[in-house]
Amino acid sequence: MDISLIGDKKRRSSSSRARSPTTIHSLQHEILCTIFSFLDFFDLASCSAVCKTWSTVINKSKLLRVFCRKQWQMGLAGSSNGSSDGPEKPWEVILEEMAVERHKLALQDGRIRVDHLRGHSVGVGQCRKKMGLLLTGGGDKVMRLWSLESYKCVGEYPTPDKVHLVDFDFDESKIVGLVGTRICIWRRNAMRSIFPSCEGTFPKGLCMRYCDPEAVVGCEDGTARVFDMYSKQCSQIIRMHAGPVTCLCLSDDQLILSGSSLGGITISGLSSGEQVAKLSSNDSSGIKTLCFNPGSHLVFAGSAAGYALCWDVRTMKCLWETRVSPNRVYTLQHMRNDASTLAVGGIDGVLRLLNQSTGEVISRCVLDGYLSSSSQSTIGATQRMRGTRLSEDTPVESILSTRRPPITCLIVGMRKVITTHYDKYIRIWKFE
Repeated sequence: MDISLIGDKKRRSSSSRARSPTTIHSLQHEILCTIFSFLDFFDLASCSAVCKTWSTVINKSKLLRVFCRKQWQMGLAGSSNGSSDGPEKPWEVILEEMAVERHKLALQDGRIRVDHLRGHSVGVGQCRKKMGLLLTGGGDKVMRLWSLESYKCVGEYPTPDKVHLVDFDFDESKIVGLVGTRICIWRRNAMRSIFPSCEGTFPKGLCMRYCDPEAVVGCEDGTARVFDMYSKQCSQIIRMHAGPVTCLCLSDDQLILSGSSLGGITISGLSSGEQVAKLSSNDSSGIKTLCFNPGSHLVFAGSAAGYALCWDVRTMKCLWETRVSPNRVYTLQHMRNDASTLAVGGIDGVLRLLNQSTGEVISRCVLDGYLSSSSQSTIGATQRMRGTRLSEDTPVESILSTRRPPITCLIVGMRKVITTHYDKYIRIWKFE
């Protein structure tokens, strides 16, 4: 910082009165650049996502260009054609790629710290994450919204008439839930509305996905029912399978992907309702969960027989099938824009990390210890312990079940995996 800015009180006062808004803005920019110069690339990536001002300063400053060029010279960021002049990709793209690479290495080899958050009075069945917030729901008939920074509960949303909470999702303004045989909407100010009985009631719903302005419900009769959140009407009924639809995901290009208890995956157009493709495999035990990576065009699924499976939607071919567990796979997920690592969880409670391209199990993670018997039983109480990676020759059966409670749902974030369980706790696995 310019030493001329340091002076006596009178000089500072007179100079501040003389400064124009442009000068003040220039000084703020200079101060931010000075602060950012002390950060590594991962911290820069995090700061660039804080707000538009910070993103602009980082992406347009010489600091970022110089930093990325140094990384390129060290071989950490490459040119698309091997040019010696420097990387050709936009600097912010290179920064994101390096952050994703750090994420991959942390999940593969990093030390594991696990934060235990007491989220509900009974088991936690589902979780969703957006904008630094985590939404969870359990058997106590209430959804809770948590800050992932402070682990504080910032909102509670009880379900109507104490009926079963099947599935849910949320955005900046509202929470959408599949409750019994109805769809409910909670405004973030806690006001709730229920779809009219003639439109919101349908055959038993087993799963739901929401992308404003539509919610898609997978039903026991093999259909996917599309509901408009604003008109509160069912706009489409799409035949997906001959048996129950057990899981759903929505792609950015208006496709519905669904799995069935009879096995196989169907892809249909959200707007047209027409079937686009069917994906099949040798495992007919039933699909329990699925996700889609738009960057690599790969679909991943977990089955009731413990298999993880992968298809390429461009060729409609199954690329690999891996028996990751002797028991059911309940959930699998990857971080957006990451085409390297897939996190898988299920009834045996082991958090597995797979190579997305080959299906190879890279690592198996469990808790390294036990929750203290004196830990608080109040909602929001936290406790920390380490996680550990199992060696290849360690049988899962030799690990006590208290160190690997069944994983009901998981979400992958930057260098972290969040899991929910039947034992009332939400676990945040941080890979350092």
